[in-house]
Amino acid sequence: MKNILSALILFLLAVTVNAQGPSPSEEETKQKIQGVIETFFDGFHKQDSTIIKSTVADNVVLQTTAKNPQGKTLFKIEEFSKFLKSIVSIPDSVKFEEKLTSFSIQIDRTMANAWVGYEFWLNDTFSHCGIDSFQLVDFDGEWKIVYLIDTRGKEGCLD
Repeated sequence: MKNILSALILFLLAVTVNAQGPSPSEEETKQKIQGVIETFFDGFHKQDSTIIKSTVADNVVLQTTAKNPQGKTLFKIEEFSKFLKSIVSIPDSVKFEEKLTSFSIQIDRTMANAWVGYEFWLNDTFSHCGIDSFQLVDFDGEWKIVYLIDTRGKEGCLD
């Protein structure tokens, strides 16, 4: 009887695991996360708030840090709604592009960090560069940006 019960439990566990399907590989998950960030920037460049909003969680936090001309650290928190309004209100006469130059993604269970290098160009002229640091959370299979902080500067950019 014990053997039959043990075999039944093992069978049920195997069926449960197979019903859930195989979990994605780390590389597949990294590609998914990178895709979310690239979609964010697709919306950014198209000035499409709907696309941008599709990549972020409710209550997303946006921050930036840089040095002023005197070398003092600046730190700013930006309301997401104001960020969206500023992006969609850029006139057609202004050309802007944030070129992503590198990706480093770390994942632990339902949380991921993406360290993304960038160069920002305004009207085909280099403006600044830095790092976008994204924190993402896996909401039941859908990765969303919950936090974004970036650095901005002109030195050490086009090396």
